[in-house]
Amino acid sequence: MPTKPLTISFKDLKPHDNSNDCWIAVHSKIYDVTDFLEAHPGGSGIILKYAGNDATRAYDEIHAPGILEESLSPDKFRGLLDQTEVITLPEDQKEDIKTIERTRGQSISTKTYEKPELFRLISTYDLEEVAQNTLTAKAWAFYSSAATDLVTHRGNSNLYRRIMLRPRVMRNVAEVTTKRSILGCPSSAPFFVSPAAMARLAHPDGECAIARGCASEGVIQCVSNNASYPLADIISSGTSTQPFFLQLYVNADRAKTIQLLHKAHELGIKAIFVTVDAHVPGKREADERIAAENVASAISGAVASNDKKGGGMGRLMGQYIDKTLSWTDIPWIQETSRLPVVVKGVQSAADARIAVSYGVKGIMLSNHGGRSLDTSQPAILTLLELHRICPEVFNQVEVYIDGGIMRGSDILKALCLGATAVGVGRPFLYSLCYGQEGVEHLCEILKDELETSMRLSGITDVDQAHPGLVNTRDVDFLVERSEGHEWIRWRPKAKM
Repeated sequence: MPTKPLTISFKDLKPHDNSNDCWIAVHSKIYDVTDFLEAHPGGSGIILKYAGNDATRAYDEIHAPGILEESLSPDKFRGLLDQTEVITLPEDQKEDIKTIERTRGQSISTKTYEKPELFRLISTYDLEEVAQNTLTAKAWAFYSSAATDLVTHRGNSNLYRRIMLRPRVMRNVAEVTTKRSILGCPSSAPFFVSPAAMARLAHPDGECAIARGCASEGVIQCVSNNASYPLADIISSGTSTQPFFLQLYVNADRAKTIQLLHKAHELGIKAIFVTVDAHVPGKREADERIAAENVASAISGAVASNDKKGGGMGRLMGQYIDKTLSWTDIPWIQETSRLPVVVKGVQSAADARIAVSYGVKGIMLSNHGGRSLDTSQPAILTLLELHRICPEVFNQVEVYIDGGIMRGSDILKALCLGATAVGVGRPFLYSLCYGQEGVEHLCEILKDELETSMRLSGITDVDQAHPGLVNTRDVDFLVERSEGHEWIRWRPKAKM
């Protein structure tokens, strides 16, 4: 029979207030965090500030529920805080809470904004507008920002507008199906949730709300390595048969990556998407200009802060990423995870061929949503490049693409050009302004638009999509014709 937890008074909690004996209370549970002080990604200072006290309010502002249980061994639990007592916080902590309450929910705009009812939103652009007007200024900057001059970010969407559809007519399109298998996993549509960090900035339930929405809509979620909830919590938010993928940034501390991959296998993750286009985060100036909010990732342990370069959450949270990652690490990831591996961030035909040679199950054509290297080519051009230089790749691996996909017609164009499925990132973060219902609504919008585009193009099944249904003439001249240019190296003349 389980032993009833010990009830501890605030008076008995108070003496444990130093680096040699540090207890804190979070959600009425008291933990001994003495041994965790030096290991805390945000440093020991923030914990010691609440030593011997109730740290719930400060903890909730930074962490999602469940992180303490993930980080501490069960023997560190000391008991339950006596709730019959009235707890008086120190004056400096009261001021911290006042500051939190003043800043929470601040809009990027100073104008009064009335959030529309969800049913009034009929496109991804509508959800984006709501997010811009309801998220905190920092959350909006973090989600929407892209590298330097935004050339790649804008090009991702603009290139889809320049590819034309060539419909066939007089077809019976009464019944349409959008179902597709992705890495052997059933999906109600040929799109999935691309990994996007820190969803809790948009809604308290964050990635867990996305998981529930995906379960309802039969869509697959690729969980970010920088998710705000523990991986186990996200997966348990869905159904027992729901497939999940996991994005992986290889940690400079390889032991942490091994631990994560083992956990992914134990939790039933279906595939690992290794991100290879962000050894270092790009310079996202909109994100840098606003001070970082106090948030931490439950999976990677990365913590946002500020430094002399600015408050870029993407840059600051990406400092743990291993800059030595190379192709020779792919077999190690395959062996360690014992799961299908997809290389996410392929941007050339040459690298697509290399990925295939390492036996990966899929490649994802991506430029990180324009957030890494600005002026890198839009992923749709890379898709066309594969057709021109190495079309055999489409028969060897599944090909995915993300970046700038805002319409069902964009999805159809990618399918026509050989993509197995597409990833949708930012729109799902924006949909979280309405929680789980927003996620479901976005899925329905994309499915409806895709079905409409299919019917008007004369097809009834996504498997019927083919290159003959698109006209790419307006962008063909931008597509690379070989795996690499032959340049004549220029050398200055030697001085006489």
